[in-house]
Amino acid sequence: MSKRHKKPEKEGNHERWLISYADFITLLFAVFVTLYAMSQTDKRKTDQLVASLRESFGYVKTGASSEKLNVTDSTDLRTVPAIRPQVLTPGLRHSQEVTTLTHASLKEFHEIKAAIEQNLKKYGAEKKVNVDITKRGLVVSLKETGFFDSGDATVKPESLPLLAMVARSLSSFSNPIRIEGNTDNVPINSGRYRSNWELSTARATNIVHYLIENYNFRPGKISAVGYGEFRPLADNGTEAGRTRNRRVDIVLLAKENEGGEP
Repeated sequence: MSKRHKKPEKEGNHERWLISYADFITLLFAVFVTLYAMSQTDKRKTDQLVASLRESFGYVKTGASSEKLNVTDSTDLRTVPAIRPQVLTPGLRHSQEVTTLTHASLKEFHEIKAAIEQNLKKYGAEKKVNVDITKRGLVVSLKETGFFDSGDATVKPESLPLLAMVARSLSSFSNPIRIEGNTDNVPINSGRYRSNWELSTARATNIVHYLIENYNFRPGKISAVGYGEFRPLADNGTEAGRTRNRRVDIVLLAKENEGGEP
């Protein structure tokens, strides 16, 4: 009987590893694509959050046709140290990190005045705020038409960025501050306030609360007073005069006039 010849065995496929390698590369690519997609999603969410916070803080894009006041513009507020943006919502405390307060002299008064007026001009708010330097010190007058409704002591929400800019410009100085409410001589027609005394005092007090709660102004260095119609700037016999008299003055007192002040 003839011997059966064994068929030669086929040689093994030495390139099978390429299949596993290709699968590995494909999976690795999928992992990187997934990670990239997740990072892009997080970036979009982060951008949305940042945009929301910027809007809340009053930030605007330069050149926008309807800009809000950029209260953290360090170019305009050269005399104010860089601090965190102030929250423009009443009742939320501003975290301020000014460690050293300096006493403003006449030179600083002029610098603060120039910085505030530059912002007022830039944002078209010259008719809402007046800044002057007198023997008493630096006087920032907030006009009723820009900050309050008639017969009301609550600051208009749309004017908070403007008030924030003023607050920032004064926040790094140790001079005592007086907030003085003033009205015209027209009797108040409101059940909320008995007379112009109460209205002017309420307005001044609300500004004090805003400065202390949002900018950490020292309570021992700030005071509120209401003068009603009894310290007019102009003749109350004319509408123009009455308009000038309805105001709240923020007075950063000069050193020689600090006696008797808080």
